[in-house]
Amino acid sequence: MKPHYEGSHNIAMKVPPHQYEATIAFYRDVIGLKPLQNHLPSIGFHFGSIQLWIDKTPGMSQAELWLEIAADDLRSAAVHLKDAAIVRCDEIEALPEGHQDFWITSPCQIIHHVSQKGDGW
Repeated sequence: MKPHYEGSHNIAMKVPPHQYEATIAFYRDVIGLKPLQNHLPSIGFHFGSIQLWIDKTPGMSQAELWLEIAADDLRSAAVHLKDAAIVRCDEIEALPEGHQDFWITSPCQIIHHVSQKGDGW
């Protein structure tokens, strides 16, 4: 049976160091988004019903947007995505030890964090 997927509560913007401070200032000072509390060194903002994370990412030449999707059955999702020839790319960024979440890329190279529905972190 195909698992059910839905957008989750996190979007990550991976930003080169030379654009990081200006990007933070844009969302905080120009747009006026409310910062999330106590997540240093990460910087996050309330972005409607989701959270926008701005990550300083050395080695990048331009920003990337990473999305999070939640599956109702993570193991089934892993099999389903593999059967659909979706590229899994767990080496892109380490996840906390013990998490079963994983990373994939869409056909147009957008990174997605696939998490278990209800396991917000």
